[in-house]
Amino acid sequence: MRVLLMGFGSRGDVEPLAGLAVALRALGAQVRVCAPPDEEFAQLLAGVGVPHVPFGRSVRALVTGAEPPEKKAPKVAAALVAEHFGTVAAAAEGCDAVVASGLMPAGVRSVAEKLGIRYECAVFQPWVLPSPNYPPGPRPGKPFPPGVTDNRVLWDLDTEKVNALYGEALNTHRASIGLPPVDNVRDHILTDRPWLAADPVLAPGKELTGHDVVQTGAWVLRDERPLPSEVEAFLEAGEPPVYVGFGSMSLRGSGDVARVAIDAVRARGRRVLIGRGWAELGPIDGRGDCFAVGEINQQALFGRVAAVVHHGGAGTTTTAARAGAPQVVVPQIVDQPYWARRVAELGIGAAHDGPTPTFESLSVSLATALAPETRARATAVAGTIRTDGATVAAQLLLDAIDRETPSASA
Repeated sequence: MRVLLMGFGSRGDVEPLAGLAVALRALGAQVRVCAPPDEEFAQLLAGVGVPHVPFGRSVRALVTGAEPPEKKAPKVAAALVAEHFGTVAAAAEGCDAVVASGLMPAGVRSVAEKLGIRYECAVFQPWVLPSPNYPPGPRPGKPFPPGVTDNRVLWDLDTEKVNALYGEALNTHRASIGLPPVDNVRDHILTDRPWLAADPVLAPGKELTGHDVVQTGAWVLRDERPLPSEVEAFLEAGEPPVYVGFGSMSLRGSGDVARVAIDAVRARGRRVLIGRGWAELGPIDGRGDCFAVGEINQQALFGRVAAVVHHGGAGTTTTAARAGAPQVVVPQIVDQPYWARRVAELGIGAAHDGPTPTFESLSVSLATALAPETRARATAVAGTIRTDGATVAAQLLLDAIDRETPSASA
């Protein structure tokens, strides 16, 4: 069997696809991954021996550029749809199925329809699924009218936003290959039964959304890399430090986050391990209680730190939860406020109020995360986090393809 996986987004969107690719390959499937052209994604996929088909523009350049990404949204959306009908469609030739994820894969279901192959849409957090239980998240486009609180009305307005961003480009390309127009782009992409690739303890699916979701568990790519010797030396030189890292966030307009975080951690009597990330954070002085790291095996690291201060990406939240590390989530965009709330609700850490920490606000959050009862709760929850999500999803997909494939005797 041949399967195409695709997603446009940051590492938190690409790494789960690598995890699913490895699981599919272990079950005998041939897999390729369409992902952005950034070098780190190419290296990630090469490291597990999965062919990488680059498409779209560099996500890092998009996120860290001078112009905020939301201002470029209409052009980015139209360009992505064209890539779906171009590069992604070419990669799907000869495949039995395509699994789409990441930033609005608006043309991929159309490609699968034209090729006559199975299509699945996977999301990594439940909040993108329309529900009467919560409002839609922020999206580029016309602001919601003030005073509207009915979630059903807000989701209808969200439909209009998605149609405005993707509808014209999608339907133009669909017409070019002989397919009828789509009047609700978002729901067309999601399907009636989307896959939720998130842990059911961290992100309960059907109970929260009301959708008939297929919840597989998070797609975790097992990381076997040893920690660098200099990191090992820092860890061994004292008590467990607090890790501070914001991954692929540019932290535009968030002030001097590194200084605030380091000062707040030091005030709690802790050392600091700071992740540079796309914001290029680093030490603020030459003191030996602070050490900076680049891309690293977080699965190995988080079990050895006192707490993790991060942006609240789905992958980082899940990795810290699996490691039993208390968390402080300082949410920046999109799904991150949801993960911050879940961390607080589960008692495994603190949700910082807003994207810009001050010494005072971060100190309060750290007090919660570093409390003994939070560590105990995080340790307990760690034992409930599933580790088989990618294997579950791989088996579900291959079984579905088998059911749809005519037997040789038919």
